[in-house]
Amino acid sequence: MPIIKSISSLRHRTREIASICHEKDEPVFLTTNGEGDLVLMTIEHYERLKAQVELFEKLGTAQAQTVAGKKGITHKQMMTKLHRKINAG
Repeated sequence: MPIIKSISSLRHRTREIASICHEKDEPVFLTTNGEGDLVLMTIEHYERLKAQVELFEKLGTAQAQTVAGKKGITHKQMMTKLHRKINAG
C-alpha cells in the first residue's frame, strides 16, 4: 500500500517521514492540495531503481539486437573479456 503524506507534514514531521522511508524501504508520496506532487525516498532506494532502469534498457537493447539478427558473444567469451580486464587493472 503506498505511503501518502501531505507536503505540509514534511515541514512539520521531517524526521518521522525519513524514518518511514528507511524502516519500510518504501517511497513516500507527497501531495499538495490533495494532488500527487513529489516522491521522497532513501538514496539507496533511488540507486536500486536507477540500476533497474539501466538493466532494463540494456536488456531491451540486447533483445532488439537479437530480433535484428545480430549475434552476441558466448558466456565463455564474455568471461574471458572480464578476466582480461580485471588482470589488466
